[in-house]
Amino acid sequence: MVERTTAARPGRIERRARAGVALVFATNGLVYANLLPRFPQLKDDLGLTNAQLGLAVAAMPFGALLAGLTAGALIARFRSSRVASFGMAVIAAGVVLVGFAPGWGLFAAAMFLVGAADAVVDVAQNAHGLRVQRRYGRSILNSFHALWSVGAVAGGLMGSAAAGIAMALPLHLGLSSALSVLIAVAVYPLLLRGPEDAERRDPGGTGGQAPAGRRPWAGLGLRTVLLLLVFGLVANSGTVVEDAGATWAAVYLDGLGAGAAIAGLGFVALQGCQFVGRLLGDRMVDRFGQRAVTRAGGALVLAGMGTALAFPTVPGSVAGFGIAGFGVATLVPAAMTAADRIPGLAPGAGLTVVTWLMRVGFLLSPPVIGVIADAAGLRTGLLVVPLAGLVVLFLAAALPGRRAPAG
Repeated sequence: MVERTTAARPGRIERRARAGVALVFATNGLVYANLLPRFPQLKDDLGLTNAQLGLAVAAMPFGALLAGLTAGALIARFRSSRVASFGMAVIAAGVVLVGFAPGWGLFAAAMFLVGAADAVVDVAQNAHGLRVQRRYGRSILNSFHALWSVGAVAGGLMGSAAAGIAMALPLHLGLSSALSVLIAVAVYPLLLRGPEDAERRDPGGTGGQAPAGRRPWAGLGLRTVLLLLVFGLVANSGTVVEDAGATWAAVYLDGLGAGAAIAGLGFVALQGCQFVGRLLGDRMVDRFGQRAVTRAGGALVLAGMGTALAFPTVPGSVAGFGIAGFGVATLVPAAMTAADRIPGLAPGAGLTVVTWLMRVGFLLSPPVIGVIADAAGLRTGLLVVPLAGLVVLFLAAALPGRRAPAG
C-alpha cells in the first residue's frame, strides 16, 4: 500500500503533533489505572464475590462494545483530535462515579460509562497516531502505546500509594481524574488539523483505501473478513493478558499474602515491562519482522505466566505478570496497523473493527476468570493468560514478516 508521507525529517508541526498524541495516550493510561489497585478495597467494601467483581468490571467492555462502532462517525463529524482530547472528560466522570458507588449496581453502571467513552477515545487516539505516523514515514505507533504504559504505571503507583495510606476513594479518584482531563485538553492545540484522510492522499491513487465517496465496506470480501478476524484475535490475546493484570493481579497477590501497597505491583510490573517492550518494539519489528516478534511474545507469555502459576509466590507472580507484559507489548499496535492497511476499506474502518473486536476479550475475560476463580480458585482462572500466549503463537503467521529495505 502506498501512502503519502512528508520528508524524512519531520517538521515542527509533526513534532508538536507527536508530542500531543503521546500525552493523550499517557493520560488515557493514567486515568483508569488509578482505579485498579483499589479493586480489593471495592470488593471488600461492597461485599462482592469474585464473580460479582468480574461481572461489574465486565460492564466496562460491554459499554465499549455498544459504543465502539460509533467511533468512526464521531471522528468523521468532530475529527479524531477533538474526540481523543475531550472524550477523556467522560472517562474521568465514570472513574469518579466508582468512588461514590454504594453497591454493585452503580459500580457496574460507572464501569459501563468508562468503557463506552474509552472505546471511542481509543479509536480516536490511535487514528490520530496513525495520521502522525504517516507524516513521519516510519513506524512510531509503538512509542505512543509505550507512553500509554507510562501513564498506566504512573496511575498504578498513584493508586497503590493511595491504597497504602487508606486515602478516601472519592478524593483519590477525583484528584487523579481531574489531572488527566487537564492534561488531555491542554494538548489539543498541538494535534493535527485538516481531514482525517489527508495523509492518505497521493497523486497516483488512494493509498490502498476506499475512495472518499465510496461506501466503506464496498470492497469487503472473504479474505478481508478473515484478516479482520485474525487481527482482532491477535489484539484480543493482548488485551486478555492486560485485563488479567489490571483486574486480577492485585486480588491474586492479596490472596498470596501481599499487603495493600504490594498487591498493586503486579499490574505495575506488567505495564512497566510492556512499556519497555513498546520502546523497543519499533526497532524490533523493523529488524526481525512483526511475525517473529509476535511469536516470541506469545512464547514469553506462555512461559512466564505458566511458570509463575505453577510455582505461586509473591515475587514470582510479580515477575510473571512482568514477563507477560513484555510479551504482549507490540500485539495491539501490530494488529491496528495491519488492519488500517487492508486494501479496499475506508480510512479508519479496519481500525474501528479490530478495536471493537478487542473489546470482546475485555467483556468475556473478567466474568470467565471470576466464575472459574469461585469454582476452582483464582490461580486456575488465570490460566487464560498462558493460553492467550499459545493462541498468539498460532496466529502470528498471518502478520507480515521482515520487510525489505525501501528502494
